Amino acid sequence: MNRELAERCAALALGCVQREFPSHPGHVLLGAEDLQRPRALHPAFYGCYDWHSAVHGHWMLAHVLRRFPDAHEIRAALNANLAAANLQTEARYFEAHPSFERPYGWAWLLRLATELIGWDDPDAKRWRESVQPLVEVIESRYLEWLPKQTYPIRAGVHSNTAFGLALALDYADTAGRSALRELILEKSIQYFLPDRDYPAAWEPGGNDFLSPCLVEADLMRRVLRDFSPWFDAFLPALPPSLATPATVSDRSDGQLVHLDGLNLSRAWCFYNLAKTLQRPELASAAKRHLDAGLQHLASGSYMGEHWLASFAVCALDAQAA
Repeated sequence: MNRELAERCAALALGCVQREFPSHPGHVLLGAEDLQRPRALHPAFYGCYDWHSAVHGHWMLAHVLRRFPDAHEIRAALNANLAAANLQTEARYFEAHPSFERPYGWAWLLRLATELIGWDDPDAKRWRESVQPLVEVIESRYLEWLPKQTYPIRAGVHSNTAFGLALALDYADTAGRSALRELILEKSIQYFLPDRDYPAAWEPGGNDFLSPCLVEADLMRRVLRDFSPWFDAFLPALPPSLATPATVSDRSDGQLVHLDGLNLSRAWCFYNLAKTLQRPELASAAKRHLDAGLQHLASGSYMGEHWLASFAVCALDAQAA
């Protein structure tokens, strides 16, 4: 990720993280007191159309700032939004609404925490302390909820189990959270180790922004020491529908534009798998998807622009690795 691409992605997020409307709150009203505007409910993560997009927008800005510490506009936005009082309000919200944003928003919040760990920067250390109360609430939610989920969810959208577990596992490894790590490993093996001959030719779905096939494989490469035999049985052949970038017919439609995100998330999964397995055809598929996704980051429609840059940065990082 060169500076030009980093600035391009950051500019999209900076245009969203402090933009309150339009908003899709996903908010359960427990009483009349819950009839509040987004910024009152979520003073840190009120922008970017919805909570999870705001969270991964902040992660992406922190990630760019860590590489380019002279990005003063990013630093100012993070200082404003990641204030301790704001994050305390966010933590209280999760205590009152325990299933809010499960598991997708939870996973991105833990990815933000992962980014801040070990960053030798005075502002970043303060942000890490500020976000810790919310991290603790979400970690406790994982430990309480995950043992109860008997079956995985294999959707191509927010409810996908494998994607949430992958980001949470990265956090547990980085933060040294052994109880969370062991639970994720146990559930990943329970859910996915028996999988064979995945019907990847059925992908993509019409509103996917994740490939259920590839995010599962991307999780299992973290979980299994001997990953290659599992992958060969799981995906014996790469079908054209999985190797070819998805077509987006209307980027002003919030569901159809998910497919731009699918191209980017497929790219980062393909790159990760290509590195692990040393498979050139996976790297070639990754490059096709990355090129397709990068073309449409700035479409002129907020439906894509409020979130796609984060996915682009993930794909660019995977390409660099």
